[in-house]
Amino acid sequence: MNRVDRLLAQILYLQSRPLCTAEEMAQHFGLSLRTIYRDLAALGEAGVPVVAQAGVGYSLAQGYHLPPVSFTPEEAAALITGSLLAERLADASVQRSTHSALLKVRAVLPRTLQVQMARLEKGMATTAVPDQPTKGADLTLLQQALARQRVLRFSYLGWGKDAATVRDAEPFGLIHYLERWHLIAWCRLRKEMRDFRTDRMSRISLLPETFAPREEFSIQDYFQSMPRPELRAEVRFSSLVLDRARREWWMGITSEREAPMGAVLTLASVDWARLVGWLLSFGSEVEVLSPPNLRKQLVEAAASLAVHHQKKPKAT
Repeated sequence: MNRVDRLLAQILYLQSRPLCTAEEMAQHFGLSLRTIYRDLAALGEAGVPVVAQAGVGYSLAQGYHLPPVSFTPEEAAALITGSLLAERLADASVQRSTHSALLKVRAVLPRTLQVQMARLEKGMATTAVPDQPTKGADLTLLQQALARQRVLRFSYLGWGKDAATVRDAEPFGLIHYLERWHLIAWCRLRKEMRDFRTDRMSRISLLPETFAPREEFSIQDYFQSMPRPELRAEVRFSSLVLDRARREWWMGITSEREAPMGAVLTLASVDWARLVGWLLSFGSEVEVLSPPNLRKQLVEAAASLAVHHQKKPKAT
């Protein structure tokens, strides 16, 4: 990138944020702090109203905007790719907003680029078939709460629970993993940071109350600290309990194949103990095919449970 393009990119970067630090700009553009300071000085000399707040950061003077810029073919292709990914990973609320935004972008493109975008979209459609929509929280509402630092109130049905509890939570992040969106938020009921599966949330409302940011919290650090479900187990479920198994195993189902009177699911897990306890609840409607170690632990747990219930109940 030549210097003129770099300076233009830095103006756009400043224009897209209310405030940023020189360190953030250096990291974003892959430059040294010395180069960033030199570029900011050059922008000021060229008449761009860069406002410096000591100890806080940089911003553009209120009301200053560059005129609309044209998109390159590569940028237009990136927008198409992003919209197709949104169809696979987001819910209907985000999909609607993505389509609407893309239409506005297309309206300002030259005719030749519009034709290229249409051709690209058609060519990529066969490899980006949307998944079946997942029932759950409205992602647009969760995004608004996250961006505006607003408290959320919702009913949450925890795993293995018969009834939902009402939670007030301060949202700090949204993560997509194990085929689900998860809201990472400070739960005021439990008084700790919790991971809420959005498909278990219902009756969600945005409260007028705002909350202060937790500067020490990083969504990237939180995600890195999460246990990874690296273990895999092949388990046959009968057709009577197959639907329940698909709905309940929250750590992920990596594959599925048909089997007589049911199906074999490959389950992801962080340890065997949690999986054993869950499989016991299915009784004889499940069979562990692999690994042998899991099958052995399930047999031992079932035997221990049988011995426990053969004892006479204690008087109360």
